[in-house]
Amino acid sequence: MDPVQDVYFSADVETDGPIPGPYSMLSFALVVAGTFDGRKFCRPREYTQTFYSELQPISEVFEPEALAINGLDRDRLLREGPDPAIVMGAAHDWVVRMAGSGRPVLVAYPVSFDWTWLYWYFVRYTTSSPFNHSRCFDLKTAFAVKGRLPVSAAGRSELPLQLRSHRPHDHHALNDAIEQAEIFANIFEWKGPGRT
Repeated sequence: MDPVQDVYFSADVETDGPIPGPYSMLSFALVVAGTFDGRKFCRPREYTQTFYSELQPISEVFEPEALAINGLDRDRLLREGPDPAIVMGAAHDWVVRMAGSGRPVLVAYPVSFDWTWLYWYFVRYTTSSPFNHSRCFDLKTAFAVKGRLPVSAAGRSELPLQLRSHRPHDHHALNDAIEQAEIFANIFEWKGPGRT
């Protein structure tokens, strides 16, 4: 019997507030970030298998501070943004297609924020998440465990140079998801401080 294979998807979301429902997800990206069968991890040679979309806001409530960070034009998205149901259906189908016979796993740093938004939107607009109810991988926890750090000291700014990506973190969901995919592969392959 062939081993079960995880297919990892690096995710990044940009929103207009802290929680879904009262606030809206304005854009998100998913990037195929590697596979693991329990023995061998394979990172992509290039991060070209991507899904990116902006979305129409679902409420009138927003925080100006959130918009200042991501730079998205909420008024334009209210007029021209794609319907979330169409976007989430397309994203669901894309994840399933990219995973093939593998099982999709969502990756983020930290996963708690991006997972909350994507799970809520998938369930709300497609009735189910391609990541099921719990297939997620938290990079912050992985770094803490491998680096022998408290989780509270395992923020992105604490990453040693060899684990970082050369890409800038610019709050464009696709760029940040690709950057994060590189960090994910680096952490996954890392044996920990002082070990080769």
